[in-house]
Amino acid sequence: MDFGYSEKVNQLRTQLLTFMDRYIIPNEKVPHDQIAASGNPHHHAEIIDELKVKAKEEGLWNLFLPTNEYGAGLTNLEYAPLAEIMGRIPWSSEVFNCAAPDTGNMEILAQFGTEEQKQQWLIPLLNGEIRSAFAMTEPDVASSDATNVQMTIKREGNEYVLNGRKWWISGAARERCAIFIVMGKTDPDSADKHRQQSMVLVPKNTPGVTVKRNLRVMGYVDSESHCEVLFENVRVPVSNILGEEGGGFAIAQARLGPGRIHHCMRSVGAAQRALELMCQRAASRVAFGKPLSEQGVIQEWIADSQCEIEQARLLTLKAAWMIDTLGKKAAQAAIAMIKIVAPEVHTTVANRAIQVFGGGGMCDDFPVAEMWAHGRVLHLADGPDEVHRRSLARSVIRQFVD
Repeated sequence: MDFGYSEKVNQLRTQLLTFMDRYIIPNEKVPHDQIAASGNPHHHAEIIDELKVKAKEEGLWNLFLPTNEYGAGLTNLEYAPLAEIMGRIPWSSEVFNCAAPDTGNMEILAQFGTEEQKQQWLIPLLNGEIRSAFAMTEPDVASSDATNVQMTIKREGNEYVLNGRKWWISGAARERCAIFIVMGKTDPDSADKHRQQSMVLVPKNTPGVTVKRNLRVMGYVDSESHCEVLFENVRVPVSNILGEEGGGFAIAQARLGPGRIHHCMRSVGAAQRALELMCQRAASRVAFGKPLSEQGVIQEWIADSQCEIEQARLLTLKAAWMIDTLGKKAAQAAIAMIKIVAPEVHTTVANRAIQVFGGGGMCDDFPVAEMWAHGRVLHLADGPDEVHRRSLARSVIRQFVD
């Protein structure tokens, strides 16, 4: 295994770090200020469009897509360190058109979409003209088991009729959200519980689609939005099926593999920045006659954080390498490990940073409290920790028990 960065990746890392230092970090609070001034918590901050133009000009665009046809042609291992850099500031990924949930949606549209679907939805997403949402999680069932999904998708002539309720649908309240990819059951009576589900493309403005409310995240009104959405007798053409009937579960798995690499590397980036902020704060604050950075417990936190971040980084790079070289199935255990480890490192390091910042760490004057809140979500997003531990344990047991 060789995790050394290629010349191409090193060049992109240099470009990206320079862009972050020049445009993103100095403007870290500007999107929040612009959203607050608009009076709309889901307003599209003007600075993001301004920086998108610069990112496109510098070739820092659609870096996540592995195909040269639509993206930068990077492998998962090549993209991972770039995702880490973007993860340092939560909103920066959108500047480079590399933000979830659009990244996963673009990947499956590119892989499973028809030419008509690609022209109508993928191309505008690739151009950064619209945004999208992925509607799978439901409030009335344990959605950690995707076979529990109860949304009904019934065929009536040349149309599908959708009925059900979804929640934690990221981006649904965004002004530019134009399309939902919705997972529901087309064949609830199938003997194969993994062939009961399908995915259907549903334009947000379709009659019967109602964004009921946005859900606060640990008290934050996230500009990204995480919504409850009601689908009542929503009709779309049969041609809006993504892939084939019964293929929804398999498409979801195809979407989640690389997406977990992205999430975990962004978590590594967030933890790295939290560590840097912790060190700077500790060096600048004096308590009991000496800087906090000279206090033994603070030094222990800093040392442990550095070890944990490096471990998470290397484990995620290994998982990315395995997907690239051995395939997603062979990488399942590695993906489960990073999904357990990375959110834990993210929240642990951010929590230490909050403690070092003292009262300031609990408020929005500094970014560490919001970092922790974002990290806490990732203990649940793309599957809760317990599901990944269960999957990993079964894999380990099979290795040693006949």
